[in-house]
Amino acid sequence: MDNPEWARIVRSMEQSSDILIVGGGLNGPALALALAQTGHRVTVIDALAEKVRKNAAFDGRAYALALASQRLLEAIGVWSRVAKHAQPMLEIKVTDGHAGAGPSPFFMHFDHAEIEEGPMGFMVEDRHLRRAFLDAMAAEKAITQISGKTVVSQQTSGTGVSLTLDDGAVVKGALLIGCDGRRSGTAERAGIKRTGWDYGQTALVCAIEHDLPHHGIAHQFFMPPGPLAILPLTGNRSSIVWSERTEMAKRINALPEEDYLQVLRPRFGDFLGEIRLAGDRFTYPLNLTIANSFIGERMALVGDAAHGMHPIAGQGLNAGLRDVGALAEVLTLAGRRGEDISSPLVLERFQEWRRFDTASLAMATDVFNKLFSNDNPLLRIGRDIGMGVVGSLPGLRRGFVREAAGLTGDLPKLLQGRAI
Repeated sequence: MDNPEWARIVRSMEQSSDILIVGGGLNGPALALALAQTGHRVTVIDALAEKVRKNAAFDGRAYALALASQRLLEAIGVWSRVAKHAQPMLEIKVTDGHAGAGPSPFFMHFDHAEIEEGPMGFMVEDRHLRRAFLDAMAAEKAITQISGKTVVSQQTSGTGVSLTLDDGAVVKGALLIGCDGRRSGTAERAGIKRTGWDYGQTALVCAIEHDLPHHGIAHQFFMPPGPLAILPLTGNRSSIVWSERTEMAKRINALPEEDYLQVLRPRFGDFLGEIRLAGDRFTYPLNLTIANSFIGERMALVGDAAHGMHPIAGQGLNAGLRDVGALAEVLTLAGRRGEDISSPLVLERFQEWRRFDTASLAMATDVFNKLFSNDNPLLRIGRDIGMGVVGSLPGLRRGFVREAAGLTGDLPKLLQGRAI
């Protein structure tokens, strides 16, 4: 056992799974749990050390989980770990206007009471979700976690996939899943190109404390430079996703805390009383990027690795969890029929299920952003009238509420709250 080459071979044999998942953010662990619970052996590889991923400090980041996504988390045994930290979203108010000038009299108001299933969704902080996923994976014997290691190469053959890590270890499996974000190394190494464009916008992300209760109401305020989303967290706190032109966003984010708030206040308004920053501030460049294929030889892409879109509708993670539900269902049913889960025929079923839906959602967010992120007077009149019409028609409102809750389309079983 003193022979380094023999040790490498043994280590490679020991780290062999049915499915290799690259990326341990949120989609990767969700998929790992869904697959492990249907009998697959899974290895999850993430470049971040586990202690970094498990850091419980509040940093201001949070996610809007649609009701269907919450059902998936419940089905894979994660929701019970975060439920006490979740803030239900009971209403959504959408307005249009200028910073400091107040909103247009035309608006859209969506109430969860218009559907029977419950809240439209839940806001959950990043720190609670990540810890819940890590704990759930640690409790699942069919999942192997490799943290703090980077994939440097991948090779595919007729018998499987081999990944070489930055420490020389080789991990083998039958199928590779890329959950490694918009700059997916998995997709790049497989030669998959991407289509998309930059919006010239940057999202300023933070959390605030406020004096008055938010009553579970989410707000979306459209301004010419970009939208401002105010999303309710537990307690008298809200998550802010605020889009500005990139150069302006850089200048704003560089300001001291009080000056930053002085820029935010006229955009935010005073309906929640005095506001204060809570946690760190972040910026994210906004772009649209879609992989030209969601699958390759013995490989599939999930979440932002397959499709990254504008956060205007808060659907990024929700779209990724739909991928998770669809892929887990396709692979599990194929395995039960005795099919090779890595075969092109099986993987094509996943792509057919998800590609049109994600492309449609990406285009919708793109059009919506371009329609609202401008000060064209004719467009403004048209969109204000459109919002007024939608807000006045119960049937249309109900349709929007169901869409926001993730209850439309061809839903995978896990997003219906059902086992595969």
